[in-house]
Amino acid sequence: MAKFLAELLGCTLPSKGASPMFESKSHSRVGLKSSTKQKTSIFSTLASEKSLSDCKKEQQWKLSMYSSGITPVCFTSPLTEKPIGKESMPQTPPFSAMFDSSGYNRNLYQSADDSCGGLYYHDNNLLSGSLEALIQHLVPNVDYYPDRTYIFTFLLSSRLFMHPYELMAKVCHLCVEHQRLSDPNSDKNQIRKIAPKILQLLTEWTETFPYDFRDERMMRNLKDLAHRIASGEETYRKNVQQMIQCLIRKLATLSQYEEVLAKISSTSTDRLTVLKTKPQSIQRDIITVCSDPYTLAQQLTHIELERLSYIGPEEFVQAFVQKDPLDNDKSCYSEQKKTRNLEAYVEWFNRLSYLVATEICMPVKKKHRARMIEYFIDVARECFNIGNFNSLMAIISGMNMSPVSRLKKTWAKVKTAKFDVLEHQMDPSSNFYNYRTALRGAAQRSLTAHSSREKIVIPFFSLLIKDIYFLNEGCANRLPNGHVNFEKFWELAKQVSEFMIWKQVECPFERDRKILQYLLTVPVFSEDALYLASYESEGPENHIEKDRWKSLRSSLLGRV
Repeated sequence: MAKFLAELLGCTLPSKGASPMFESKSHSRVGLKSSTKQKTSIFSTLASEKSLSDCKKEQQWKLSMYSSGITPVCFTSPLTEKPIGKESMPQTPPFSAMFDSSGYNRNLYQSADDSCGGLYYHDNNLLSGSLEALIQHLVPNVDYYPDRTYIFTFLLSSRLFMHPYELMAKVCHLCVEHQRLSDPNSDKNQIRKIAPKILQLLTEWTETFPYDFRDERMMRNLKDLAHRIASGEETYRKNVQQMIQCLIRKLATLSQYEEVLAKISSTSTDRLTVLKTKPQSIQRDIITVCSDPYTLAQQLTHIELERLSYIGPEEFVQAFVQKDPLDNDKSCYSEQKKTRNLEAYVEWFNRLSYLVATEICMPVKKKHRARMIEYFIDVARECFNIGNFNSLMAIISGMNMSPVSRLKKTWAKVKTAKFDVLEHQMDPSSNFYNYRTALRGAAQRSLTAHSSREKIVIPFFSLLIKDIYFLNEGCANRLPNGHVNFEKFWELAKQVSEFMIWKQVECPFERDRKILQYLLTVPVFSEDALYLASYESEGPENHIEKDRWKSLRSSLLGRV
């Protein structure tokens, strides 16, 4: 398993097997413990190395998470087919049109070209095919245009077998040679019939997978094919120009977003040096910045939706890329990774968890720490009501880190009934059954929503990644005869396309720049700094804690 995958599945969830977050409510919170270790890179400059004994203890939680994980299965559910008319030019529907009451639509029919072999159907469902036949099936001709669900599914999954620029080269070759676009004596009427369909395919690709075109080879092939299409008709020239301009704007926006992320990270790191000197007297707490927990939940939702919107569907495949057995053991992504928006989103989850723990551990007075805990409980409840499950889980994770959960005197002053309800909703037992039920309810509400607020569905992202990973691992990419197992990729595309709908929701809440800046740039404690603040607030209880306290005071306070 790739290093990133191990970090993603093992370290973005609350740590440790008997986590307080999921303990029986018959137990006292006095004995609650958990670990804070998170391995993604945003805090690499902040966190100190964890001891070997702590790492061993942490494995308990990971084992409990894997034991409640997804059972790898292959999916064979029958779905309705809707043949496409052969004469009309298909229009690109909104992404939600890929769903109906029965689920994901495999809107395919067998074209005349399929009879040549290479594609295998059952009840008009495409189950498998050779890679070459699937590429051929992607390319339109005068009498045929592939359904959008096929285009999305194949463009998503094909990168497991070949680079996008290699696929683009093959598509261009088929379009130019088979449709005789390069022949000056070719039938102009036929070109007028095929050109808009090729343009439509290119538009589908650039709109859904724009990050593919960060590769100069992709852009070169795109512009070459588009030029051939546009050379004959003024209308086509305008459409081609519009398509390329839209693509360039998307790529420019992505570059700006990446620059902002880098600046945010730099600002937060610079402020950490000041924070280490005397944190209690320098840093404002979040309640002074935003006293209303409902407003904070809304601002968290702004951050979540913005970061979700930049994640490309292909990043789910790239996170778990395997070597294609028919590709001479060469990784399909040895040079392919063009973005890291998925990793940045995981880092945001980790940051929010550490931020919550920092805010709770910083106050000197016990009543202020208790107030902070109750504040975050209210924030988490509102996140649940909004449908922001990722922030909800990050907050719960932060509140269950060991430096927070060991504050027995503080927790004794907290009314925990509301928190117990939230823990129950995110209980990992039975494969997160309670959470999945709530997620289905939010998704159903979104489908019938009359307001933007009701459309919000922000899944617990690490679990979504885990689901997709186990789906990918549970079925082979290739069948014994060498065919691509397309039935598997239908189901993969179904899960990813549902996420694509959720990420397109516009946040309905008013932005508060002051609160957003605080959430994104305020420095947070490393794990060791959290433990030190926790020991300073409520003294060590045993020899192990006393020894660690002395060590932390010497190492952390001695550095500044």
